[in-house]
Amino acid sequence: MSASLSSALKLPRLLEHYRKTLNGELCTRFAHRNPMAAARLEKIVLNIGCGKAVQEAKVLDAAQRTLEIITGQRPSVTRAKRAVSNFRIKEGDAVGCKVTLRRRRMYEFLDRLVSVALPRLRDFRGLSLNGFDQAGNYSFGLEEQSIFPEVAMDELHYTLGMDVVLVLRTASREEAQALLEGFGFPFVKPQGAGAPAVGATSSGDASPRGAGAR
Repeated sequence: MSASLSSALKLPRLLEHYRKTLNGELCTRFAHRNPMAAARLEKIVLNIGCGKAVQEAKVLDAAQRTLEIITGQRPSVTRAKRAVSNFRIKEGDAVGCKVTLRRRRMYEFLDRLVSVALPRLRDFRGLSLNGFDQAGNYSFGLEEQSIFPEVAMDELHYTLGMDVVLVLRTASREEAQALLEGFGFPFVKPQGAGAPAVGATSSGDASPRGAGAR
């Protein structure tokens, strides 16, 4: 078997960790008799909102290139569902782009996000726990795409923020948090009234929406 084929057949590190270790730990902790009942990650949605694309098409092109470089998948364009006269946006105008990751690419991206990208945030102290919704999905915002090493700094002409939404199948918010902690998510440590995370912002719900060009 060639080295390239062997690499292609090898499970992503975090998927292997989930199957061999994390799933069993969740079943034990939350009293699941069936391993399929344990919390699991279903998909990751990355969304860049760039309203400036209405006046400058290059902003949308840059956003699409950024997402494609980071995820290895071609983004789809998101369009305005209604007109917003204050921003000179008409119904149907291109206002952003998004990528939905599943299976292998989802776990590969998650590994790079947790192991490489998040530690590169300036003054990073952890992700906010306020990003969970009632269904256990987790969302947070990133202020710039330069934290991903795949993005060449000399090719950055626009600073674009993005929303990252992790859609989970879980019975409780507590179990959702345990799953993400098992994947190595660096949540902020509660201190007193719960200080907000620095460097990454919670989106507050799991509905993908544009972070906007900054």
